[in-house]
Amino acid sequence: MAVELAVEDPPRVERQRASFVLLGAVQIVLIATITVITVALPAIQRELRLTEAEMVFAISAYSLSFGGLLMLGGRLADLFGHRRVFVAGVLVFGLASAAAAASPSLWVLVLARFAQGVGAAGAAPAAMALLGSVFPEPVERGRALAVWGVLASIGASSGNILSGVVLTWVSWRWIFVVPAVLAAVVVLLAPRVLPTGPGVRRERLDTVGAVLITAGLAALIFGLGELRFGWIAAGAVLIAAFVLSQKVTAKPLVPLPFLASPRRATALVAIALTAAGMATYFFLLTLFFQQVRGYSPIATSGAFVPPALSVLLAATLAGRALQRFRPGLVTAAGLGVSALGLLILAGMEQDTPYFGPLLAGLVIFPIGAGFTFSGATVWAVSDAPGHQAGLAGGVMNTAMEIGPPVGLAVLVPIATAHAASLTGLTPGAAAAGGYGFAFAVAAAALAAVAVLALLQRGRAKQP
Repeated sequence: MAVELAVEDPPRVERQRASFVLLGAVQIVLIATITVITVALPAIQRELRLTEAEMVFAISAYSLSFGGLLMLGGRLADLFGHRRVFVAGVLVFGLASAAAAASPSLWVLVLARFAQGVGAAGAAPAAMALLGSVFPEPVERGRALAVWGVLASIGASSGNILSGVVLTWVSWRWIFVVPAVLAAVVVLLAPRVLPTGPGVRRERLDTVGAVLITAGLAALIFGLGELRFGWIAAGAVLIAAFVLSQKVTAKPLVPLPFLASPRRATALVAIALTAAGMATYFFLLTLFFQQVRGYSPIATSGAFVPPALSVLLAATLAGRALQRFRPGLVTAAGLGVSALGLLILAGMEQDTPYFGPLLAGLVIFPIGAGFTFSGATVWAVSDAPGHQAGLAGGVMNTAMEIGPPVGLAVLVPIATAHAASLTGLTPGAAAAGGYGFAFAVAAAALAAVAVLALLQRGRAKQP
């Protein structure tokens, strides 16, 4: 079909490719901005003279606003226009990135990171919603969504690699200059390259619901990230209040039937748990390479190059798989492969050589994650109506954002506790044993969701 399309209408194909490259580049950078600061934290701490407690704000500010505002951002995109909200979000993100690069103090950096998240929360769901206008044909849209699902993995991997390279050659401030420049280019090109999407809808916004879900998600993400149980409880209460409000309001921010689909719910769980596994994978392995094995930042970045390349391979293979198999099966297969990769990593020891089982686990997990994200993305949004495309993007990205703090909040303490129980070992050997045990727990969770996906696939009709 792609060949026939290219013969019949080459200009349309070129416009589609240009649009997808533009949207995809933004999605990659938005996700990379989450991880790019991790390796740079010691340099930021030294220059701005931050305490350990103050560094928490620099780390969490972006995820806090990004994750908390995604549902609202998706709804605004549906009401005020996909391209309009996308451009506005990218503009805010770019200006905030420039401010972060020039930050003279902690609080300027924190406010800039928070503003980055505000822009990202508008741009991410709007970008995904625009795919429906760029690829109006179902088959073309399915292929685009399959690749889109892998972009989060590419972003997470590139963030780790970019930060190590930047810190080796220039100041940490350049990790914010790059997204600022990209944002400027996107703002200039978007009106020429991207369609406007569906027309603007004059409809009242559910303000109460927007406040409740934004505050609830922000409190939950912060509480999970910092293990503050009071914040976790407050977030849970606010989210419960949001659900109740959606039952009584005439124009809900998120219609509950939209989330009640068992197929969509399973896909969102798969996305959240895979994102949790990926965040833990990068966090624990970064600690392993730098603290246990003594790698430098650039050597740590180099260790993550093969996984980054395997993500690119997953993007190609997952797209082909979705042309032959249903998204539920691709999701289940991806979860199973991800579990296998983590299970291999569970056997890591202090002196495990890089070239061997360690590298195999490093490569296999992101391939499985790529398949999971691709299959679950198609599974979650393929039947969303056009007027809820932004909402679908917001819900999917919210699952992606909630997963990492959940994974880190659960698995890092598990790793620490298990390491403490390993008496008679050197600190490095005990730490490696704790990391391996956490990977084994994560592998079991992913395998369980793979079974759930297979069972759900058998119960629900799929496209």
